[in-house]
Amino acid sequence: MPTTRLEVITAERVVYSDDVDMVLVPGVEGQLGILPRHAYLLTALTEGELVIRKAGQEDEYIAIGGGFMEVGPDHVTILADSAERAEEIDVARAEAARKRAEALLAEKRDVAALAEAAAALRRSRVRLQVARRRKRGGRGGLESE
Repeated sequence: MPTTRLEVITAERVVYSDDVDMVLVPGVEGQLGILPRHAYLLTALTEGELVIRKAGQEDEYIAIGGGFMEVGPDHVTILADSAERAEEIDVARAEAARKRAEALLAEKRDVAALAEAAAALRRSRVRLQVARRRKRGGRGGLESE
């Protein structure tokens, strides 16, 4: 079975680099599934779970904070604003960030502050969801919280 090379890169580091069977990514227009030999594609990504599938292995999860993806027939390159593998996520820190964001939203401040708090809440929820998947194991990349 053919594979495609996946690279997930942030400004700080290469988060992931390996051959995979399938990638599920959070596109701005919805979830995208990328298989080997996919047509060329360049698209923006939003906060969400990146799901990596390899034959005979459990899914791997990465929380990304948006960015861009370039797809070719034999590669997928994701330039992420932020990216954390499930095992790297500090659950206590993510939970604290979620609570702070919810408190800011409850204050009903100006529009810019509300938008920033809503984005922080989305990021913290994604991080918590990815961290929980590592503990549960198994497949299920399309589940939502």
